[in-house]
Amino acid sequence: MRNAPTILHLDMDAFYASAEQASKPSLRGKAVVVGGLGPRGVVATASYEARVFGVRSAMPMAQARRLAPNAAYLVPRFGFYRAISEQVMGLLHALSPLVEPLSLDEAFVDLEAGEAAWDEASARLVGEKLRADIRAGTGLTGSVGLAASKMLAKIASEEAKPDGLVLIEPGTERALLGPMPVRILPGVGPATGDHLRRAGITTVDELAEAGEDELVRLLGKAHGHALYAMALARDDRPVVAEREAKSVSVEDTYDVDIHDRLRVGMEVQRLADRCVRRLRGAGLSGRTIVLKVRRYDFSTLTRSETLRGPTDDPAVVREAAARLLDSVDTTGGVRLLGVGVSGLADYTQEDLFAQAAGVGESEEAAAEHSVEEGSEGAVEAQAAHGERRWAAGHDVRHAEFGHGWVQGSGLGRVTVRFETPQSEVGRVRTFRVDDPELEPAEPLPLVVERPGAAVGGVGG
Repeated sequence: MRNAPTILHLDMDAFYASAEQASKPSLRGKAVVVGGLGPRGVVATASYEARVFGVRSAMPMAQARRLAPNAAYLVPRFGFYRAISEQVMGLLHALSPLVEPLSLDEAFVDLEAGEAAWDEASARLVGEKLRADIRAGTGLTGSVGLAASKMLAKIASEEAKPDGLVLIEPGTERALLGPMPVRILPGVGPATGDHLRRAGITTVDELAEAGEDELVRLLGKAHGHALYAMALARDDRPVVAEREAKSVSVEDTYDVDIHDRLRVGMEVQRLADRCVRRLRGAGLSGRTIVLKVRRYDFSTLTRSETLRGPTDDPAVVREAAARLLDSVDTTGGVRLLGVGVSGLADYTQEDLFAQAAGVGESEEAAAEHSVEEGSEGAVEAQAAHGERRWAAGHDVRHAEFGHGWVQGSGLGRVTVRFETPQSEVGRVRTFRVDDPELEPAEPLPLVVERPGAAVGGVGG
């Protein structure tokens, strides 16, 4: 471990929900929940106001609605979040060549590698300036942790939440970690935590006192050695600039179980095409095709087939996925389907199968709707029924009233609140879902760039 707190961990505060509040004046200071709104949807992010009621990420949406019935429930706008993320990541890359993104809203930065910081004072200055730049450029807040290791920097950012900065001085790590619960350490989830609790170990100090041999006996060699080192605040993992993808996959959860075997097959084909588009977009190919099926009773089956060489041919992936589906019993219904490709490479092996020769992408796949991940099949249902669907929280524009966002829809009506990130709280109006003057719109910038300003806004 280094002797200066020059590893920075940034975690944006309640990212999706905060972005929605920033773009919608009427939701500021209110409980906001972002996620899948169907009966089987889950919470992606909850604002701090919603967390007061017990709403948490990954919670079933139905449970969240029971806990916070008056919250605003919105469908994610992933393109919007990615645009903000790219701006934030740009600020991080300006600090160092070693930036390790963990998700859209979280990353490690090695400040020493970029010569941005070399001691406690310079690291703190960089952290505070980063927080100010993020707020100026996006209107959002992020929490920063600074320490001599990745583990401690992440713990520091958790302690800093929301909208703060915590720096752990080298030499104080053991004293800081000691009284903390074991769950604070990476790799200690609910199951491991319960196992340790039954052995009388609940704090990091108790973990260290148990000794390496006892932890190996309780948890196995690899996990025991790793946890003992972390309990002693030892973590030499470097910041890795490129986190290599191990697989590319897509999946959909269905509001109603699919019983028709023909439709299950069609969904698998559609997912295979989506997966290939994502694969090609990343300039990759893969050798192993993976099918995931979650059945009506929540049992999950995974089947895989390894090809003779890597491919990005949609016909090959579709056919392999269909063969895998043949081995799965879907009697009783299917609630989730997924198709993935692993064993990735940056080249392809053409014509793997004779039956694939000369077979191109189907017209349906080529023309297929650009569906945002997490839509859970809503757009497909819309196309099938020939009606316009308006997702809660998404942007619209009316010929007379201007820019707004969908508060809700149903029974042939859509309710829109007309406001922008820079406006006062807007008025609400209701229209027919097929009103010709109402159309989908792109998100507006959260921050409007002033002439001569150094930091610009974020578009959708």
